[in-house]
Amino acid sequence: MTIAMPKPSQAVLSRRAEIVAALKAIVPGEGVVDASNEMAVFESDGLTAYRQLPLVVVLPKTVAEVAAILKYCHANEIPVVPRGSGTSLSGGALPLQDGVLLVLSRFNKVLEIDFDNRCAVVQPGVTNLGITRAVEHRGFYYAPDPSSQIACSIGGNVAENSGGVHCLKYGLTSNNVIGVEFVTIEGEVMRLGGKHLDSEGYDLLGLMTGSEGLLGVVTEVTVRILQAPETARALLIGFPTSEQAGACVARIIAEGIIPGGMEMMDRPAIHAAEAFVNAGYPLDVEALLIVELDGPKAEVDHLIAAVETIATANGATTARISHSDEERAAFWAGRKAAFPAVGRISPDYYCMDGTIPRKELPKVLAGMKALSEKYGLGVANVFHAGDGNLHPLILYDANKKGELNRAESFGNDILRLCVEVGGVLTGEHGVGVEKRDLMPEMFSEDDLKHQQRVKCAFDAKHLLNPGKVFPVLHRCAELGRMHVHKGEVAFPDLPRF
Repeated sequence: MTIAMPKPSQAVLSRRAEIVAALKAIVPGEGVVDASNEMAVFESDGLTAYRQLPLVVVLPKTVAEVAAILKYCHANEIPVVPRGSGTSLSGGALPLQDGVLLVLSRFNKVLEIDFDNRCAVVQPGVTNLGITRAVEHRGFYYAPDPSSQIACSIGGNVAENSGGVHCLKYGLTSNNVIGVEFVTIEGEVMRLGGKHLDSEGYDLLGLMTGSEGLLGVVTEVTVRILQAPETARALLIGFPTSEQAGACVARIIAEGIIPGGMEMMDRPAIHAAEAFVNAGYPLDVEALLIVELDGPKAEVDHLIAAVETIATANGATTARISHSDEERAAFWAGRKAAFPAVGRISPDYYCMDGTIPRKELPKVLAGMKALSEKYGLGVANVFHAGDGNLHPLILYDANKKGELNRAESFGNDILRLCVEVGGVLTGEHGVGVEKRDLMPEMFSEDDLKHQQRVKCAFDAKHLLNPGKVFPVLHRCAELGRMHVHKGEVAFPDLPRF
C-alpha cells in the first residue's frame, strides 16, 4: 500500500553511491546496509500495511558515529528516519526513498544500575523487558510495560511515550524517564535531565518524550526503577455486556481505587486469547476485566473485596481471584498475547490506538459496534480500560479487494469518535503516518503551526522523520521561526538577558 509522503529528492537519489560511501567511512564493517534484498527487512514497521525501501540503512555503535551521520546528513540535506526495534504501530519508522534509516539496535547495553537513586541508565536499543530483567534480582522493576515489551526498545518507547498495563497507577514513559542524551540533526550531543528528580527551566525532557523522532535522536535513557510491591493479586471478572464492563471500570475509579492494572477484552478477543494460551478465561461472557491490586497485603485484601462488590453491583456474572503469583500471571498471559492471538481468527488485523474519558467507554463501545456493522468488518477489542486507552483490532483480509481501505476508514471513524467524546487520537502508538491526516480533527491550523514552530527550533531544514505527524508541512520561514544555534539567534536586535 502507498501513502502520500514527501516527494523524494532527485538530487539526493542521484548521489546515492556517494552517500553510501560517506556513511561507510563513518560506520565501518557491517554497519551500512545498501543492497535492496538486505534492506527489505527494514521496509516497514509493526504497521505492515505501509512499505518503503530506504535509500540506505546505517547501524551505528557509538554516539560519535550517530553525531557524524547526522552532521553529514544535515550538511548535505539528506532526510533521516530514526528507528528502534521496528515495533511501531503507527508507521512512525516508515523509511523514505531518499532518506537514511538510522537504526539504533546496536545500542543495546545497560550502562549503569543505581539502586540507591532508584534508576538505571540504558542505551536506546535495550528492550523494555530487558530493563526489568536487569534489576529484578534486587526486587525492582521498570513500570511501563507495553504488550510488545519483550521486543520493543526503550528508545522507541521514549519516541512514542508508550504505556502498558501498569500505566494507570505508575504512569507512561514520560512519568518514568528522568533523563536522556540525544543528538541534534546538526550533530550536537545534548543532555536533558539526569538522576536528579527536578530540572530547572523549560521541560524539554517532556517535549522530547513522545516527539516521534522529529526533534533529535536519543542515544541514552535514564529511567526510574521501582521496588516491587509486597503483594499483588488480580481479579478475572466476566460481564454479559461490554457496556456493563465499561460502567464497572468507571465506578472503580470513581470510588477512589487506583488498580495497578485494569484491562478489558471483548468476546472475540477472549476466545482468541483462550485458544492461544489456555489462560482459563470464561467463554460464556461478552466482556472480561482483569483488575490487579498491589501494595501492602492488608490493603490489597481490602481492595479486592471492594472491587468484587462493585463488579457484582454492575452486573458481573463471574469473578475469580488469584491466590498465587502463578495464577495471577496466567490471568495476564492471555491479555499480553491478545494481539498475536487475534491473528488466529483473521488473516489480517489493523490495530488502532485512541484514548477517551473513562466515563465515555460504554458510548464508544456502542459506537464501534455500529461502525462494525456499517463497514461489514469484525472488531476484537482490548483496552487499557483504566486510563481509557483503546486498542480495537479491526479484522480484514488484505487479499480481498477493498477490505484494507474499508478497515482504514473504519479505524479513522473510531478515532473521530474518540475525539468527539473528548478524547485524543493516540494514547501510546503515536501519530506517525497512520493518524497524520486526522490531526485537523483535533487541532486547529494555528495549533498545528505552533507545534511546527517547535519542530523548526530543533530541525530548521525538516530533515528528521519528515512526512510524519503533520498533515501539511510549512517551511520554517513561513512560520516566523526563531532558530537558535550555538548561542546565535535569528533576531540579534532583540534584548538578551
